[in-house]
Amino acid sequence: MFVDGSTPVPLKRRRHTYVDPMEVESAKAKLAAAKEKFGREIRVFETSALSSSPTVVSSSDEPDDFYEFTAEDYYRILATKKEDKFLKTKKIREAEEAARKSKFTKAVIRVRFPDNHTLEVNFHPSETMQSLVDFLKRVLSQPDLPFYLYTTPPKKIIKDMSQDFFSASFIPGAIVYFSYDLPKGDDVVAANSGPFLHEDVMSLKGLEVIAEQPDPVQSAPEPATVIRPPVTQDPKPAEKKSVKPKWLKM
Repeated sequence: MFVDGSTPVPLKRRRHTYVDPMEVESAKAKLAAAKEKFGREIRVFETSALSSSPTVVSSSDEPDDFYEFTAEDYYRILATKKEDKFLKTKKIREAEEAARKSKFTKAVIRVRFPDNHTLEVNFHPSETMQSLVDFLKRVLSQPDLPFYLYTTPPKKIIKDMSQDFFSASFIPGAIVYFSYDLPKGDDVVAANSGPFLHEDVMSLKGLEVIAEQPDPVQSAPEPATVIRPPVTQDPKPAEKKSVKPKWLKM
């Protein structure tokens, strides 16, 4: 389950289709090489556009009132709280938080770009937002341009780079959005035209689907049927009945 701000995003199951085994091995090798190069598991895939025109990339963000925090959002979040933290001591709260942290070993972060491409990266829950920013600078096609990350709804720019993923409620995973931090003008339009990721990273697009193909099931050979000749039994000799002569009297 992924969290998009405070909204869970369900994952759909992929349907497996037959792929050449050599292609599967090649995809696994490329993903392994990327993990070796960047030190993290990386996935790149394309998501469906939110607008009716998927080929058009917006050159500006939505207006702030689009992400306005409404009363309905407030009561929905309030309803999800199942316990009152003020009724517990600090020691109990710390013990419960440590227990929750021990259950998670990774945070799967998906960074969604304006061109509908998504970069999926695995982090440890104790790592900070700064580690995500530093990683993006290594894979972006234009790393020198300033950018920022945000969650939605409501739109909230990530500013505290010292916050870890567990404290940010990015566990077990989260979706964050990418945007260049440039003044409005021609530069923004050119930057948002993409591509956002380096070509080496874009070459990984869709490989996770190929790599996850199940191994072909080979049917076991049927055992050879041995035809044995019918066993013939020698006919038993007919038993002779003892016949007493008529003149013999007992």
